[in-house]
Amino acid sequence: MHDVAKPEIASVKPTRKIVIKAALAVVGLFLILAGIKALQIVKMVSSKPPMPVETVTSAQVKEEDWAPVLSSVGSVSAVQGAIVSVELGGTVSEVGFESGGVAKKGDVLLRLDTSSEQARADLERSRGLAARKVISKAEIDGAESKFKQKEGSVDNMRAMIAKKEVRAPFDGQLGIRQVNVGQMINAGQLVVPLQALDPVYVDFALPQQHLAKLSPGLEARVHTDAVPGHEFVGKLTAINPNVDPITRNVQVQATLENPDHVLRPGMFAKVDVVLPEKHKALVIPGSAISYAPYGDSVFVIEKKKDPKSGKESQTIRQQFVRVGEARGDFVSINNGLEAGETVVGTGVFKLRNGMAVTINNDLAPKPQVNPTPVDS
Repeated sequence: MHDVAKPEIASVKPTRKIVIKAALAVVGLFLILAGIKALQIVKMVSSKPPMPVETVTSAQVKEEDWAPVLSSVGSVSAVQGAIVSVELGGTVSEVGFESGGVAKKGDVLLRLDTSSEQARADLERSRGLAARKVISKAEIDGAESKFKQKEGSVDNMRAMIAKKEVRAPFDGQLGIRQVNVGQMINAGQLVVPLQALDPVYVDFALPQQHLAKLSPGLEARVHTDAVPGHEFVGKLTAINPNVDPITRNVQVQATLENPDHVLRPGMFAKVDVVLPEKHKALVIPGSAISYAPYGDSVFVIEKKKDPKSGKESQTIRQQFVRVGEARGDFVSINNGLEAGETVVGTGVFKLRNGMAVTINNDLAPKPQVNPTPVDS
């Protein structure tokens, strides 16, 4: 029985060797694949991915002559304006104007009924004339004295009659009438607004630190959204002698020609007072600036050549700047840029230093010194 079992034990040993060799081969193959994968990962981590090319608009840094301006907001007011009213009460007998019409100085705007006053004045005058027909000298002297008294009474009546006739105090544009014929009105009743519209004033305020720069005759440029795209040019005509102790502002008034009557009292207006001296300024659109608490910056577009391929591309460099005066869509730069450089014009918030860019100005907005918003 022992001779038969020996050949079975000998046949098991070669099978174990084959299994061990197969396992080692699998482990070796796994290690090789893991090593290849690890090399690929290391290569991916060590190599920088190409930065995407961003499409941007561009703007050139320009050097311009800028006259310094003092900007403010104010209101249009009439050189002469009033709401015409009656001095005495009574019944309206005549209205001599139409709403929205034009009045000349002295035109009769309204008459009150004066029939009773007129009749009394006529009666007093008739009595005085009758008294003068007395023949006696003494009676003549007495009649003269009485006549003078009556004549004074007549004059008072005439004055009352005159006060019941309302006339235009100056040339101007009439508004909407507030009375009608036959209406019983009291003293002080408003009749109609009257405004002289050419020229007009613009009243505004400026901080006290600018007071030394102000003088009558300086040019004032006025814009209003009621007349978009139009600039009205006038002169400073009055400066208040005192400064408001609460706001520390000084009130200023400019006078503008208004032949077309497009400016109306009460309109909101933006005012720029142009100072006489001028200076050179580097100017870029305000949309080119990235404002931040740690400093304002722009992205300068530069050409860069690849040392390997020799190809030329455009990249951006973040440049910190010192921002100066703003005027419309433009901003002056006091430090950080040079004339002739090209900067990114819009969309700076999405950019990073060193990015590759391509310029496309087909849809670039057109900055203006006096912009007019679409919804204004």
